[in-house]
Amino acid sequence: MATSDTAHQPHNPPKPPSPPTPRNTTCTLLVEPDQGLTPIYSLIATAKKSIDMTMYELTDVTVMDALAKAAAGGVTVRVILDQNGEKTSNTPAYNYLTQHNVAVHWANPAYALTHQKTITVDQTTSAIMTLNLTPVDYAETRDFAVITNDAADVAAIETTFNADFTNTSITAPTGDNLVWSPTNSLSSLEGLINGATKSLLIAQEEFDESAIQSALISALKRGVSVTLVQENENNKYTTELTAMKQAGAKIAIYSSTKTNAYYIHAKAILADYGTANAKLFLGSENLTSESLTKNRELGLIFSDAASMTGVYNAITKDFSGGTPF
Repeated sequence: MATSDTAHQPHNPPKPPSPPTPRNTTCTLLVEPDQGLTPIYSLIATAKKSIDMTMYELTDVTVMDALAKAAAGGVTVRVILDQNGEKTSNTPAYNYLTQHNVAVHWANPAYALTHQKTITVDQTTSAIMTLNLTPVDYAETRDFAVITNDAADVAAIETTFNADFTNTSITAPTGDNLVWSPTNSLSSLEGLINGATKSLLIAQEEFDESAIQSALISALKRGVSVTLVQENENNKYTTELTAMKQAGAKIAIYSSTKTNAYYIHAKAILADYGTANAKLFLGSENLTSESLTKNRELGLIFSDAASMTGVYNAITKDFSGGTPF
């Protein structure tokens, strides 16, 4: 008996699978010392599969215990610790973590310092910080961190971590927003400054890179307002600050020590705040030649509105509380 070609077709053909729903990219700013470290501790505690941390200085036993607990629960935990500058202070953490099944690697000595401060959880979320995990500094040190789930940025951070964990040479991928030393940080920060048309608001611990100074002076000459909050302990950067002041910058200084007074440890540049073209840099990079061209460092340039407002409010407050230069 003849049959129709359609007789064997299913009455309800299966629908093709729907594409995965894209995850919204979020950025969460932490302002220190205002918010404390609970958000960082909570991030570590969320790990289900992996934690990868690169840290210049780690003495926080709460963090160490959290990493050990995660490893005991089956999470793969890997940590890179600086050895060229902070091996002595990092050795207790190295020993403790090693004893608790955390894979710990002394940072590649090819970098002058591994000054990066990053925690990545489950290959999906990264905290990029200006602060070290050192409780002695928490209470009175101005710092920032941003927690991001930008997929391209997190993937680039993980790719670079894998190379750094084995001392493999790499030109770190930049994802959507990343600023790496020693590869693209100097050019990226020069580009941020050179692109500003209205204002630059800066908070920095260290400042001696002549190319950055020249870019800021050029910005002032083209009518950009430059406001700088600068740590200047022992008048270390008075020469640079004098040149900036003479070019028209508004400067407030702090000349404190970490142990007994409010200290500007932040590394932040906010360009054109309040305009459609506003951008924010946060990261581990200081405005020094070593930090930008010799160290392993990580920051990002991004345009999250809430983060920019948080940094604006913090630096503006610090400017008002500093000593006019």
